[in-house]
Amino acid sequence: MLYSFRAKNFKGEEIKGVRDAENEAELARYLRNDGYFLIESEASGARKKSVGISFGRLLRRVSLAEKMIFSRHLSVMIGAGLSLTRALEVLSRQTNNNYFRKIILNIGRNITKGKSFADSLANYPRVFSDLFVNMVRVGEVGGNLEEVLKSLAYQMEKDYELRSKVRGAFMYPAVIVVAMVIIGIIMMIFVVPKLTATFAELKINLPVTTRFVIFVSNFLAHHTLIFIGSFAVFIYFAVKIIKSKKGGEAIDFLSLNIPILRNITIKINTARMARTLSSLLKSGMAITEAIEMVSHTLTNKYFSSSLVFSVGEVKKGKVFSDVLGRYEKLYPPLVTQMIAVGEETGTMDDILARLADFYEEEVYNITKNLSTIIEPILMIFIGAAVGFFAISMIQPMYSIVEGI
Repeated sequence: MLYSFRAKNFKGEEIKGVRDAENEAELARYLRNDGYFLIESEASGARKKSVGISFGRLLRRVSLAEKMIFSRHLSVMIGAGLSLTRALEVLSRQTNNNYFRKIILNIGRNITKGKSFADSLANYPRVFSDLFVNMVRVGEVGGNLEEVLKSLAYQMEKDYELRSKVRGAFMYPAVIVVAMVIIGIIMMIFVVPKLTATFAELKINLPVTTRFVIFVSNFLAHHTLIFIGSFAVFIYFAVKIIKSKKGGEAIDFLSLNIPILRNITIKINTARMARTLSSLLKSGMAITEAIEMVSHTLTNKYFSSSLVFSVGEVKKGKVFSDVLGRYEKLYPPLVTQMIAVGEETGTMDDILARLADFYEEEVYNITKNLSTIIEPILMIFIGAAVGFFAISMIQPMYSIVEGI
């Protein structure tokens, strides 16, 4: 939602403007991060409330691919000699996302009124991250906005490829597990009751496992709506817990301690750290500011915390590679040694870019072979489930045959 606001800083300087935020509290937090305190605000448009996730809210998003195309095309247009406002106007007509189109047009209007490009982007924190805004700001000040936008587009392209590879690797086992669960529920509701009726007519003693399967089948058959409701509530609370601070920390801890996930987690975070830090340094940002900015982009708490600590140590005069060397469980020796070479030769940005290329390739190779690793585990899991069900339902039949 867009808010018209008035805010002041400690010096008493007042600013007015329009900014996109989820609510007034979020607006106040964004302004506080910029050193200002919210005095008054007014929503420029009412947002309709609905139960769950509104369809309109789903449409109010800009994908990583759209931002990547925006950055690349804007870089090309600026390089061709178009003014920034003219380039933004052209880009607003090219996008099919109405929400993004309005944002681009608003940015163009703000620039026409005298605001900088970076400040105009900062009004939409849910679309343009702090990393994006700050790189653009550095590009504006340094006069190399075209190169910065090109670097941003390349970085987002690599990030997009990385995410796609990881998601694709886990898609296969996820589909198999979901299909197995659905087939199991269908069998419990429609197949098991027919066998249960046969057992009841013959009045035979049933093993514990068979009685358990029949109990689950009866519950699903007679309380289907309760099961669906309970499952939906379980999923809702599971998502809430995962998104909470404690839940996120637990996921981060597990991802670094489960053998299969550990290798992937380290390489993904290392690749993202190296790629982003390289882009920031190439844009002309100071090393401490760049490291601090990167710390906010990494999703794993342990990697993020290591960079936050590094900022303080580097400000004290410590060498960045030496500080990272303390985190042996997070950063492989190759990372710290390569960064040390970059520090000695003054080619940190190039070294980090090469590191990013290397670890991105490593992630691609791991994800390519992940299905080969997971497939035997899935087969064991599926075989155990099918075997349990088969033994539970066939064992009583053998008892009948032996009795005859």
